[in-house]
Amino acid sequence: MRVAQNEQMTIGEVDISKMRFDLKSRDDIPKILRGLQFIYTNLALRTSIFALLDANISPEVSKTNGRPGMTLWSILVCGVIRLDLNCDYDRLQELVNHHNTLREMLGHGAFDDVTYHFQTLKDNVRLLTPELLDQINQLVVAAGHILVKKSPDEALRGRCDSFVLETHVHYPTDINLLWDAMRKSITLTAQWCDERGMSDWRQSAFNLRQVKQAMRTAQNKNAATPRPRIKSKRTSY
Repeated sequence: MRVAQNEQMTIGEVDISKMRFDLKSRDDIPKILRGLQFIYTNLALRTSIFALLDANISPEVSKTNGRPGMTLWSILVCGVIRLDLNCDYDRLQELVNHHNTLREMLGHGAFDDVTYHFQTLKDNVRLLTPELLDQINQLVVAAGHILVKKSPDEALRGRCDSFVLETHVHYPTDINLLWDAMRKSITLTAQWCDERGMSDWRQSAFNLRQVKQAMRTAQNKNAATPRPRIKSKRTSY
């Protein structure tokens, strides 16, 4: 027997929608749990995900008969934690049994002494196949777009930070990297101009040939450069 989630709350159990997290924490778990909280509080998204889980997780097993198994919500939470942390089942077992905030997300109160066995976690979490996770991911991404965008027609924009790491690149990797950078820059710029009806980069194919010719010239010069020879001294006895 398997249910989506336990409808009756126990003594000491915290409502998932009212859970509070340390916003200053730099660990991964609070961020993951906040994402799971969004799924839980979004009724339409939660219903769609539960429908997918119910249809794909052991569909041949009766949902009303037999002993109780892990709820669909618990399987989802454990699966997300394991994948996002890239941890094994041993660490997952330690977290779900002793991490208080995670146990609250699973629906366990302060007086709930339920623990998860290693084999139970392994047998249930592995039911989240890559295909099923991909379908869930599509639902979550669509809900995220609705949350971020003000209107359906508005373009979704993102921002990221990057940094430059100094390193010493040897020949011929340095020339190949320069060629790849120039090739993509010219190609993408030409495509962008073509989409907007601009003729500034109409000679992009010619520019690519010129850059490639310069790359070949640099390669040939490097190949023609004589290497210093190490002379060995012969000693006669």
